[in-house]
Amino acid sequence: MKRPWISAVALLVAASTGAVPAWAWWPAGHAILSKAAVKALPAEVPAFFREGGEMIGHCAWDPDVAKNRATPQLDDAESPEHYLDSELLKGHPLPATRYQFIALCAEMKLDPKAVGLVPYSAAEGTDRLAIAFAEHRKWPENPFIRTKCLVYAGILSHYAGDICMPLHTTIDHDGRARPDGSSPRTGIHAKVDSLIEKLAMKPDELAKDQRIEPLPRLMPGIVKEIEASRALVDRTYALEMKLPPSQGPWTPDPEIRAFANERAREATRFIAALFLTAWRHSARVQLPPWLVREGSK
Repeated sequence: MKRPWISAVALLVAASTGAVPAWAWWPAGHAILSKAAVKALPAEVPAFFREGGEMIGHCAWDPDVAKNRATPQLDDAESPEHYLDSELLKGHPLPATRYQFIALCAEMKLDPKAVGLVPYSAAEGTDRLAIAFAEHRKWPENPFIRTKCLVYAGILSHYAGDICMPLHTTIDHDGRARPDGSSPRTGIHAKVDSLIEKLAMKPDELAKDQRIEPLPRLMPGIVKEIEASRALVDRTYALEMKLPPSQGPWTPDPEIRAFANERAREATRFIAALFLTAWRHSARVQLPPWLVREGSK
């Protein structure tokens, strides 16, 4: 079942009418999280990257912008990259790669798009950033490579942020799923998505006192993060009556503030951990001998 994604512009229009679709943190929330992650990085990460938060935050919007019905090929490919309806796998462990996962879905007679692909979006994005960082190590003054690193990081940060939103890890992504697996689309997803923006969270505060370590192993680390997020689904539903309305005034409850701050800080940590993982891994990446970049000295 395909989820009802729309463009970022349409989201803002929908928000003004209360008809907000299922999303993964509102787009500006993704930018806040990515900027916070950059601020949390240790000094070993190159200065150009630690100073590139604005560009990374800009690109963090792009995976949602790509879900546009006016570009149906892109929309069809992009939409399942943002979630994992874990229950559909019935306890089967996630395979190591995207196409192994697709093969598992075929065995289980599941549509991969119905299950979702976000673990592979995050893993592949980390690898792509690692290759770009490897190029930077070889050609540190090349401006095109620096820009590429920032673009890749922004896109990666979006998928990593999605993983830390509990309703992106469950079939109960917008109301408890019906017996046939369909969503009642109650609106809870959009209300959770809005928290980072409605609580006016600041990157500096989210980054403060964060201890960033790379993932010892990439895919197992991503799976662990998904499982930790999914463990909070029941808590998310328990807070439903305290979430902000689609429109109108709202006074945040302390429990909501605590929940949103914990999720935002964890998203900040996880995004930064993937950035650092990519940087450390880049030292071991062997670039092909035929690769000679224009603009490099």
